[in-house]
Amino acid sequence: MIGFKKTPIKLVLSVFFISLISILLIYIDFTAEKPQKVEEITISKDLPNSLPLIKNKQIHKVKKGDSLSVIFEDKNVPLNTAYKIFNFDKNNLLSSIMPGDVMEFNYIGVDLYSIEIIKDKVNSILIDTKNEISIKEIKKEAQTITSFGYGAILNSFYKDAKNVGIPDSIIMDFAYIFGWDIDFIFDVRKGDKFFVIFETDYSEGERISSGDIIFAEFINKDERYIAQRFYDDVQGKQYFNENGDNVKKAFLRAPLDFAYISSHFNPNRMHPILHKIKAHNGVDYAAKRNTPVKASGDGVISFIGRQSGYGRTIEIKHGGNIKTLYAHLERFNSKLKVGSKVKQGEIIAYVGDSGQATGPHLHFEFWQGQVRTDPVKVKLPSAQPVNKGQIEEFRNLLNSSLKKLNEYNSIKDE
Repeated sequence: MIGFKKTPIKLVLSVFFISLISILLIYIDFTAEKPQKVEEITISKDLPNSLPLIKNKQIHKVKKGDSLSVIFEDKNVPLNTAYKIFNFDKNNLLSSIMPGDVMEFNYIGVDLYSIEIIKDKVNSILIDTKNEISIKEIKKEAQTITSFGYGAILNSFYKDAKNVGIPDSIIMDFAYIFGWDIDFIFDVRKGDKFFVIFETDYSEGERISSGDIIFAEFINKDERYIAQRFYDDVQGKQYFNENGDNVKKAFLRAPLDFAYISSHFNPNRMHPILHKIKAHNGVDYAAKRNTPVKASGDGVISFIGRQSGYGRTIEIKHGGNIKTLYAHLERFNSKLKVGSKVKQGEIIAYVGDSGQATGPHLHFEFWQGQVRTDPVKVKLPSAQPVNKGQIEEFRNLLNSSLKKLNEYNSIKDE
């Protein structure tokens, strides 16, 4: 048997470590001969010295009882700036600031550079605080544009007028002007026609007024109604028909807008709650809760409070021994009390269902002396006609409007 001689372990380990060290030395030497290049990166764009300042705005709507000094303090207006503003107000422009005005405080960073007091869409006051304090009035230029509207009743007056582009404010004024003769819920018929010339003020492309009717025509059941705007020396702005009679009556036939009659004047009506024959000595107008109720005519509040069955009630005493009553109200105009004077069309209360009522509605009565009469059928007294000294002036204006109406109809029919 042939045997093998065993190699000493120490010798083997010595050879291994010597070989490993030799390899490492060769690698280090190789990499040292070829050093890697380090690429330098330079930023050529200069960095800004500081961040841009941010513009911001704070709004304050002036309320009753506000103090300008307190507002300034709340908006962090420096004391010396506030002092200069008050001192530089030589024309007392700041004294014209009223509740409802909007104050805009404009800042760059934390520095105030201007205050603008916006009074309406045209008028404002500008306080410049950048350098020297300056205070001046700003009035935007306004342009009056005359427009026409024409249509026929297919659904309701409001919807059909809206569909031909007549603004809401003009629709409401139209209904108010003819409201003494026409109930726009009860009397309007399909096929009735309407025409209106109105003017609106614009500034910088924005409408700044609700508009004003110059001339209006309504054909209801083949009967023609006309209203021409005219500035009477005695009565001011009024609307008159083709005869120079005031379209306005001394009383509104319906004391609220766009409501319908749910129960007529009826001395033999079956009461809906008591279930017995009980005279209904007024007219009920169904309307949404909180619909504004208007004074039918000029007068004095003779009663405001609760009455049995009627709930919250207002009575107004008018001239000519006439009284009107408004019942089942939700709430009253808080400014009114017994003895308060009211004007025709002034909001006196809001529709509700207080007292014995099956739902929100207005119960309206018209008294002549001690007798209650049907508000829908009673002949209402008219307001004053055109001032006699201005008849010719009125007729010239009316003829001009009628000419425009004829021209419009000619173009429309082509």
